[in-house]
This record gives sequence, structure tokens and C-alpha cells, in this order.
Amino acid sequence: MKKIINKNIAIKKLHHNAYRCRDSEVTRKFYEDFLGLPLVDAFEIPVTNTGRESKVLHTFYAMKDNSYLAFFEVPDVDFEFKDQHDFDLHIALEVEKKDMLKFYSKGINKGIETRGVSDHGFIESIYLRDPNGYVIELTSIKDPAKATVSNPHDVLKEWIKKK
Repeated sequence: MKKIINKNIAIKKLHHNAYRCRDSEVTRKFYEDFLGLPLVDAFEIPVTNTGRESKVLHTFYAMKDNSYLAFFEVPDVDFEFKDQHDFDLHIALEVEKKDMLKFYSKGINKGIETRGVSDHGFIESIYLRDPNGYVIELTSIKDPAKATVSNPHDVLKEWIKKK
């Protein structure tokens, strides 16, 4: 994957991705205790900006680059949690290969659904399922010299032709 350095892009970086969770403490155990992402902020939202009463807890877990994974627990509002297929929705996090392999063993040993190692050409990945059903991909960048280089616009055009 190409690293883009373009001063004309207004968006600087990902600050956080937010997801619903079933239980904030069970989610914390996975993200903080298992993955090692520190819980750095949590706040209750008793009233929305529109003045509607709510019962919401918003939690944030920090990554090394100062971006965050965030979760909302909203016990009074129905939400259909379902096990996600990898292609439908997954959260991909970059790690060193040695750490990816440690998490693979750790996931297996803790009875967490764990799959991999998958070779995607430019990265290798393992897949874990969090307690909310989300797929977590831990990915390690392979040697850039061996990475597949493609023109993404050409690949997309070819895909459109074949559909």
C-alpha cells in the first residue's frame, strides 16, 4: 500500500473509530487487558445535544499513534449485534510481526476465536473476534521490497469491467 503525502488533503489523520458495545467492562477487558490498549477516557452522556435524555457511556482506548478506538454502551436502545464476516466489517490494527504471532498464541490459549496467519502480499494478518462480534485484524507489514505494487485505479477499472 502506498504512503500518500499530499499537502492538499485537508483531513490529517484518523482520530477515532466508534462502535456500539454490549458491555463496557467486558469490552475493556478485551481491548485493555488482552490487546494492551489503555482506557484513556470515559464519559457518560446523560443528555444529547438536541436535549434528549440518554443513558450512554462512551469509552476511548489509545493506540501508539494517538488515535483511538471508541465504544458506546447504550443499554436502553436496541442494537442488533451480529458476528461480522471479515469482508463486511473489521478493525485492522498494525503490529510488529513478533507481536502478531504472540497475539495469535494468546488468542488461541484464551479460547478467543483466532484465525490466520493470512498472507495478503504486502501484509500478513491474523483475525480475532471481540466480545461484541467485531473482527479485529492484527496486521504486520511485510518487507516493502517484496510487496505487491499495483495501480489502484487500474485494478478498480478492471474490477468494474468484470462485474
